Amino acid sequence: MEPRVEDKEFSTLRGIFFPIHRYELKKIVPLGLILFFSLFNHYCLKNIKDSLVVTNSGAEAIAFIKLFCVPPFAILFMLIYTKLSDRLKNEHLFYTTLGFFVSFFVLFTLVLYPYRDYLHPSAETVLWLQTTFPTFFWVFSIWGVWSYALFFVFAELWSSFILTLLFWQFVNQITELKEAKRVYAFLALLGQGAVALSGYFGSLASDIRNKVADYTDPWQISLYWIIGMVTVSSLLSMYLYHWIYKNVLTDPRFYNKPKLPGVKLKSKEKSSIWKSLKMVCRSPYLGLIALLVMCYGITDNIIENFWKHELGLRFPNINEYNTFMNRYTMAYGLLSMIILVFAGNVFRKFNWGVGAILTPLVMSIGGTSLFIAILSKNFFLGNMGTLLGFQSMIVSVGFIVLVLDKSFKMSFFDISKEMAFIPLSDELKVKGKAIVDVFGYRFGKSAGSGIQVVLLTIVSMISGIQATYSDIAIYAFGLFLICSLLWLISVLRLSKRIRANKVIHE
Repeated sequence: MEPRVEDKEFSTLRGIFFPIHRYELKKIVPLGLILFFSLFNHYCLKNIKDSLVVTNSGAEAIAFIKLFCVPPFAILFMLIYTKLSDRLKNEHLFYTTLGFFVSFFVLFTLVLYPYRDYLHPSAETVLWLQTTFPTFFWVFSIWGVWSYALFFVFAELWSSFILTLLFWQFVNQITELKEAKRVYAFLALLGQGAVALSGYFGSLASDIRNKVADYTDPWQISLYWIIGMVTVSSLLSMYLYHWIYKNVLTDPRFYNKPKLPGVKLKSKEKSSIWKSLKMVCRSPYLGLIALLVMCYGITDNIIENFWKHELGLRFPNINEYNTFMNRYTMAYGLLSMIILVFAGNVFRKFNWGVGAILTPLVMSIGGTSLFIAILSKNFFLGNMGTLLGFQSMIVSVGFIVLVLDKSFKMSFFDISKEMAFIPLSDELKVKGKAIVDVFGYRFGKSAGSGIQVVLLTIVSMISGIQATYSDIAIYAFGLFLICSLLWLISVLRLSKRIRANKVIHE
C-alpha cells in the first residue's frame, strides 16, 4: 500500500495550482466532478427561477416568495430529510433527495409550464384582486404564476439540500482538517469551472428567440435543453457517488474508520430537528458560524434583489433576461476560478480569519457602491435617469459588484465556513451543520426578504401607491450597512475562538 505522505513539500508552482498528491486523485477527481455537476445544475436553475419571476411578476415578488414560500418548504423538507436520515444510509439518502428535486424540474418542464394557461388563474382575475385588495398586491401577483413560484422554491432549496447539506457534509465526514487546507480550494476550483460552463450553455439555450418558428415558444425550447442537461448531470452525480462508496471509502488511505459515513446502526439514536436547533443555540462556536451565514444571506439578498429590479427594467423579455443572467454567471465562474487559485494559498499561509474576512469586506464596499448608483438616479435625476444612461450604469455597477461578491463567497466564504466545521465533534459536525446551513442560510435570506417586504408595505401605506424598490432604496441601504458591520464583528470573534482552539464540546 502506498504510504500517505501528507507533509511532503510541493514545488512552488504546484503548491499554488495543484497541491494534490498523485494517489489522492482517486478521491479528489470524483468529488470534484460531483461538485462540478451540482454547481452546473444550481446556476442553470438559479437563472431560470429569476427569469420566470422577474419578467412575469417583478423583482419585488422575489422578496415575498423568499419570505412566505421558501421557509415553510425548507422546514417541511428538513423534517422529511431528518426522518429519512434515520431510515436510510447516506448513499441512499443522496439518491432519494437528488431524485426528488430532479423529478419536480422534469414535471415543470413537461407539464406545468406547457399547460400554464390552464393551471394559472387568468390575468383579469389577478388584476381584479390586486385592485380590490391592494394590501395583498404581491400575494396575488405570485398566486397568478404559482407554478413559477414553486419552481423558484425548489431551485432556491437546491443549494441548501444538494450542495451544502448532501455534498459538503459528506466531504467533511471523509476529510481531515490538515487535508482540507490543501484540497478544499482545489475542489472548489474544479467546481467553479461548472459555473462558467453553465453560463455559456444557458446563454446558448436562451439566445434562440430569433432562431425558432413564430408559432413556437422559445422559452419552452430553452427549458427542454437546460432541464435535460440538469437531469443528465444529476444521473452522473449519482453514479460517481456510488463509485466513491465502492472504491474510495474502502481504501484505508482515504478512510480508515470502522464504519462508513451514514451507515445505519440498530442502536442509532433518532434525530430531532428541535434537538439539533438547541444544540446550535447552546454552542457559542456554532452560533457564530450561524451568524456568519445569516449575515451573508441578508446582505446578499438585499443587493441582489435591488440589482434584479434594475435588470428587469432593462431586459423585460424572459429570453433576453435569462441570456444576460447566464453571461453574468459565466463571468462570475471565470473570475472565481482565478480567485480560488489564491484562496487556497491564503488559508495555508495565513490564519483562518484573514481568508474569512475578505468576503464581508468586498460585500460592504460593493453593496455601498451599488446603492450609491441607485440613489443617484432616484434623488438627482428622477425619471430622467433612464434617458441619461443611469439604468445601464446601474446594471453595469451591479454586474461588477455581484460578480465580485459571488466569486469571493465561493472562494473564501464557503471554504472558511466548511473548514470551521471540521474540528467539531461528529454530532455537532452533522446535526449542527444541517441546522446552520439549511436554517441559518434560509433564515438569512428570509430576513433579507422580510426587511424588503416590511419596507415596501410601510412605504405603500404612507404614500397610498404601490411602492417599488426605487422607493425604499435609502432605508434598505441603512439596514444593509448594519448587517455588514455585524458580519465583520462575527468573523473577528469566531477567528479569536479558532486561534484559542476553543472548538469542541462548547
